[in-house]
Amino acid sequence: MFVLSNFVYAVATIIDYGLTIAIWLIIIRALISWVNPDPYNIIVHFLYRTTEPILAPFRRLLPAYTIGIDFSPILALIAIWFLKLFLVKTLLDVATRIR
Repeated sequence: MFVLSNFVYAVATIIDYGLTIAIWLIIIRALISWVNPDPYNIIVHFLYRTTEPILAPFRRLLPAYTIGIDFSPILALIAIWFLKLFLVKTLLDVATRIR
């Protein structure tokens, strides 16, 4: 059973790292949006392509044109933080109990 435990622990760790990277990409995108970035810059283009699939559902939930402020990064960060606290912690607990 230790093999399954190690597998679940590895999956939880990879998910945790992926969610942490997503958090930082969203924060960087939000900070860059304050300075009117060049949309043809490779880094800006990469940030938009990687974070837009995360932010788009939250934009549909709370459109920015109704209030003038885009709250989708904040909502996405809250959702990702919830996943880190719930999903990753649950997987780590499962891995511990399997042993």
